[in-house]
Amino acid sequence: MTNLTLYELEGCPYCAKVKTKLSDLGLEYDSVMVPRSHSERTEVEEVSGQTGVPVLVDEEHGVEGMPESDDIVEYLEETYGNAS
Repeated sequence: MTNLTLYELEGCPYCAKVKTKLSDLGLEYDSVMVPRSHSERTEVEEVSGQTGVPVLVDEEHGVEGMPESDDIVEYLEETYGNAS
């Protein structure tokens, strides 16, 4: 069981890329939809220091707010890819 949270935006292709990797690895996660307006994304900004999405939080491994889809996909593969 993982403690993964993904901050995402409906229709975001970068978020979809991360969600595909989560699905491929069979990982459960909580999804937090952020507002379209960057100025209203206070929660994701508090977590990651910026307003872009996707942002991944992995409490189990001390990841408090990882931005950038490519970095997240690489992290998920390295951390959970060999678990299955």
